[in-house]
Amino acid sequence: MTPTAKQATATMKQQSDLGVLGLAVMGRNLALNVESHDFQVSVYNRTYSTTDEFIAANDGKRLVPTRTLDELVQSLASPRKILLMVKAGAAVDAVIEQLIPLLERGDIVIDGGNSHYTDTERRDAYLTSKGLRFIGAGISGGEEGARKGPSIMPGGPTSTWEVMQPIFESIAAKAEGEPCVSHIGPGGAGHYVKMIHNGIEYGDMQLICEAYNLFKAAGFTSDEMAATFKRWNEGDLQSYLIQITGIALEQKDPQTGAPMVEIILDKAGQKGTGRWTLINAAENAVVISTINAAVEARVLSALKEQRVAASRELQGPKANITVAKPELVAKVHDALYASKIVSYAQGMALLMTMSEKKDWQLDLGQIAAIWRGGCIIRARFLNRITDAYRSNPALANLMLDPFFKGVLNKAQQNWREVVAMAVSSGIAVPAFSASLGYYDSYRAERLPANLLQAQRDFFGAHTYERVDKPPGERFHTQWPEVIG
Repeated sequence: MTPTAKQATATMKQQSDLGVLGLAVMGRNLALNVESHDFQVSVYNRTYSTTDEFIAANDGKRLVPTRTLDELVQSLASPRKILLMVKAGAAVDAVIEQLIPLLERGDIVIDGGNSHYTDTERRDAYLTSKGLRFIGAGISGGEEGARKGPSIMPGGPTSTWEVMQPIFESIAAKAEGEPCVSHIGPGGAGHYVKMIHNGIEYGDMQLICEAYNLFKAAGFTSDEMAATFKRWNEGDLQSYLIQITGIALEQKDPQTGAPMVEIILDKAGQKGTGRWTLINAAENAVVISTINAAVEARVLSALKEQRVAASRELQGPKANITVAKPELVAKVHDALYASKIVSYAQGMALLMTMSEKKDWQLDLGQIAAIWRGGCIIRARFLNRITDAYRSNPALANLMLDPFFKGVLNKAQQNWREVVAMAVSSGIAVPAFSASLGYYDSYRAERLPANLLQAQRDFFGAHTYERVDKPPGERFHTQWPEVIG
């Protein structure tokens, strides 16, 4: 132990309130957050030099460095509470296996990474069989949120949540005085809700990028776009993502003086949570077309070399946006706001479906409430979503809430004009288009699925229902034989 660490331990408790295992960006900032709220924290990293450097950089704080997992476990007050901040997947299982022989009945392991909810359910059952307790906690907010207050989505038994509640509520972001953390539900519910949060985040980001692309095609400078997003952040589109977009657009590259966004290569990355959301939606027959478009847009962006080659071969119109800039800003605002509502409506519909399937009894209003602060998708209009589900917990679709219905009805004409403008100019707006398609399909009293059912019955005798017969009765037509 370094002299600095020895000095720090002189005023420490005999045993720590929490152990943090993994001192990468999120782990170290969460450890500092917990410590700053009058808790003593033991820390461990597989590479001890990382631990040593972390302690040295935080002289005088109630942080206890440990060299081994056994030392970490022995440094904790009972029931021991260990927060794992390691890469999702096999690494989590490996650490759990190493911890099990060192822990005692009733000790708590918390996985704070982006684990798939099915892995969380498997680990929960496994640790329960060993007499241990497990929490899968989705944590959103990035580096800043981890340090100053994230949104936390913990899943697991109520009794385990009650043990962790004082720490979680202390370190979580606050929105209107309420901590942005709540017991989500049993098993993998916490990590599931975080997965849907990330899917909605994909949709939000893509919609903003499409707005940016339209402005760029219309001849806006980066500074003009930055000013637009900053104005939007003072109104009904106020959100963390709108805020950072405005800031990013005004940054200049120190090497060239050009706008920083124009220097960045147009190849997007992703870590998998968006794809997990798509797979889950398909498994549950829930439409999340906006999120799907956002994921596909990232995949297509990664095909940079193919796109460059195709740009020389495949024809399209030249961008021809002649709408005056103030008018275009107003129209794109409405398209973005309406599409954002659709993205959240789809995410909430998936949450509702899984809640019923798994009997999680998710409180959609409370989930929206804990997303109001700390997390990446925090936004002013989450207050409206919270109100919508608290007023009507059985709301079939967020678009039908009186407030959101009013916004959509008012915005739909500008929304259509923006999509039409983009299509006629050859500008891809997959998320705007998918959102509008969902809106129009959902509000359609009659869709062309009657022809689809005729086709299915024609080639596969799948049968169909009739409009003039009771629901549930099935019919089949002897269609003419096709020759050739």
